[in-house]
Amino acid sequence: MRCVSTGLGLAAVLTPWAWADAPARSRAAPDPPVPAVGRAWPVGTRPAVLRGWEPPATAYGRGHRGVDLAAPTGTPVRAVAAGRVSFAGRVAGRGVVSVQLTGTNLRTTYEPVRASVEEGEEVGAGEVVGVVEPTTSHCTATCVHWGLLSGETYLNPLSLLPPWLLHRGPSRLLPVLGVPLPT
Repeated sequence: MRCVSTGLGLAAVLTPWAWADAPARSRAAPDPPVPAVGRAWPVGTRPAVLRGWEPPATAYGRGHRGVDLAAPTGTPVRAVAAGRVSFAGRVAGRGVVSVQLTGTNLRTTYEPVRASVEEGEEVGAGEVVGVVEPTTSHCTATCVHWGLLSGETYLNPLSLLPPWLLHRGPSRLLPVLGVPLPT
């Protein structure tokens, strides 16, 4: 490929062999795999998901770059996995906490949250990083927006949680036959 000046800017002139590989370059790269390193939900034990992950078609396209979890104002917000707090402060009037997850290139974000941690602080899985602030216009009910980024790519934060934490059902007692009773 070579570039030619048109007076209005640069225009790319594709050679015939460049056309053959153009569709391959325009295809979106698959999302990087996300290790299920989460050990706790950010709020509650299995909160209702008020709005799910809706990946945008383009970098600035419409979508929902995280999940909204139901949580009353004042609910403790916990780190889903161990990491270092990369941001704890206000953005556009809302409290935000971001945690860079240990051993990965992943960063989780929680908002609106009044931080109880400071930038640079190490946190463990399940450790409280703040409390839910009153919701602005983002959610229809009080909620926490939980996001996940790999570099500049948004990913589904639910993919951090292992299946047993995502789909834990009620405990079931099964009959035990042929086992002697304790004396």
